Amino acid sequence: METVQQQTETHILVADEVWCALAMLHRSHPQRVSFSAKEILEQVRAEHAHTDIRPGIQAHIYLHNVANLAPNSARYRMFYRLENDTYRLYRTGDPTHPLRKGKIVPNRAELPARYHDLLDWYEREYSKGGVQEERKGLIERMWGVGRHLWVGVNADDYVNDLRKDWEGE
Repeated sequence: METVQQQTETHILVADEVWCALAMLHRSHPQRVSFSAKEILEQVRAEHAHTDIRPGIQAHIYLHNVANLAPNSARYRMFYRLENDTYRLYRTGDPTHPLRKGKIVPNRAELPARYHDLLDWYEREYSKGGVQEERKGLIERMWGVGRHLWVGVNADDYVNDLRKDWEGE
């Protein structure tokens, strides 16, 4: 006969458990943009994917899963922290810390089957709202900056005028 612990405990990685909690919040409250760390922790407790709240849960909410913070030990890109200290799921194209190269969503093979629908929902609906443009380097992002300063100025005339002063004509 199974014990209560065997019935409720599921093998799930801590990072994946908190990702699932945040994904459930997003799916349950589609009008909301983000959620507090406390709300995510409460969802982890309510879902009860593991028998107890493991010590790493809060660290994954605040740090390990957050794409736009400097990594500590984990380099996941599962959450995105907003300026008001709330969190949302990461979307492709969100700015990330340059040392963050880890996973964005749980690996389906490592995730209990009851959470696979969250991965499907994320791919089908949530991640479609992400930034679709390719990441650009600093120089490419500067293209066109200050163009208003040069309206009506002929480049050849400008350079020739500069050269006239250099050559002492």
